[in-house]
Amino acid sequence: MKYYSSYGFDDFIICLGYKQYMIKEYFANYFLHTLNVKFDLSNNRMEVLNHSGESWKVTLVDTGLNTMTGGRIKRVRNYIDGDTFMLTYGDGLSDVDLNKELEFHKKHGELLTLTTVSVASAKGVMDIEASGNVKSFREKSSDGGALINGGYMICNKKVIDYIDGDNTAFEKEPFQRIVKDKEMMAFKHNGFWQCMDTQREMKYLIDLWEKGNAPWKRW
Repeated sequence: MKYYSSYGFDDFIICLGYKQYMIKEYFANYFLHTLNVKFDLSNNRMEVLNHSGESWKVTLVDTGLNTMTGGRIKRVRNYIDGDTFMLTYGDGLSDVDLNKELEFHKKHGELLTLTTVSVASAKGVMDIEASGNVKSFREKSSDGGALINGGYMICNKKVIDYIDGDNTAFEKEPFQRIVKDKEMMAFKHNGFWQCMDTQREMKYLIDLWEKGNAPWKRW
């Protein structure tokens, strides 16, 4: 969220599921979690000592415990303002230029832009034409070194029409239909990208952060 905010995107919708109340509690008491405060117990007052909070608007929506990724997007449709929105899983870190990606998305005019990264990993693999049009999408392939979905997406609100309901994984049938309709484009990112799916990956990212070498830290 801090990364998106560094580009001026400050209006967030978080699709909640498992232990959703913990995230709601965190934002409800954001100052207590993140800032220095002073309590005057005689008057039952709290004073925030360092006013360095975020200029964010955060909508927290309980989208169900077992709802799939597509179903969660469909459930927040009425909370999305305008025709274009950004979408990310939240378990990957990158230094992708969001402004350039948004410019690319507006220029090509298709419904969905995926940020692609090249890593040897079992993720969603894509076949992309020279123009940038995505010809095919293959989720969870074991191919190494191919272009994969980096998880930083820009969508036209019409992509939600491709989602049937709670049991729909966004990366499965909706992606296939969007590709078939030639409405998916790839924004190629050659910089830093790292997912955090395992403890080993978490330790790697924490080490970058603690040593001051985090490429995604723009703030």
